[in-house]
Amino acid sequence: MRTSIAALFALGVLVAMPLALASDLGDVGTLDQAAVSNLPRFVEANRQVVAFKTGLDKQFTARMKAAHSQADQQRIITEFRGRLQDRQRALLGPLFGRAQTAIASVSSSKNLSVIVDKSIVIFGGQDITKAVIDLMQSPGPIAAPVSTPPPSEIGFVDNDQIDAIPKLKTANDDFLRFNEQQKRIAAQKMSKAKTDAERQQVLRDYQKTVSDRQDQQLKPLADQTKSAIADIGKKKNLVLVIDKGHLIYGGTDITPDVQNAFK
Repeated sequence: MRTSIAALFALGVLVAMPLALASDLGDVGTLDQAAVSNLPRFVEANRQVVAFKTGLDKQFTARMKAAHSQADQQRIITEFRGRLQDRQRALLGPLFGRAQTAIASVSSSKNLSVIVDKSIVIFGGQDITKAVIDLMQSPGPIAAPVSTPPPSEIGFVDNDQIDAIPKLKTANDDFLRFNEQQKRIAAQKMSKAKTDAERQQVLRDYQKTVSDRQDQQLKPLADQTKSAIADIGKKKNLVLVIDKGHLIYGGTDITPDVQNAFK
């Protein structure tokens, strides 16, 4: 489970800025990414990645056993991670590129300025999943659209970059350290507990201590972040701000504006 400032405010942003408004926007499309990822080409590429990783894991284990120092182990980890990533890029990169081109092409033909993951939409939006799949399965290369997506009333933030804001990262790192400390204390108490009731009490005490610290240390920053996003969204006349992870195409990036709000 992700514990971060961004994770704490993410759900609140989706609720605070009504997602249903997307149904009133004719330029918003939706895409079922799961359906696209289940296309035979993607399934086969992923199968090859898994097979490659299985063989790589055996080599990795043998190399790690022969490592003479922590530095050697780190070099091996870096090497094998790079080899896996290179294989993933080789197998999946062209498919992702074709998918992105298909999405851009369909969006342009339908005058859509933004495409979001269908899983976050309760109602509304124009589903382009079938059109994208048909285009991806067509023979030959896919022609990229000439124009870029027009300005959108849908904004997005990159939660990874939000978490990296110094003030937020310091608070989150401190909370994670506190959580680990409380886990160790709870584990010690648990080992001395003699009954199920005592063990349940240790667990409740740990959960309350961590929850109280989260409310005290992270929630105010999450509220501040949510407020900053809402203010920026209003100034830019956005009707909705979502996590970048749910955005597939287009949209207005307000991440830099949020970062500047904390300077």
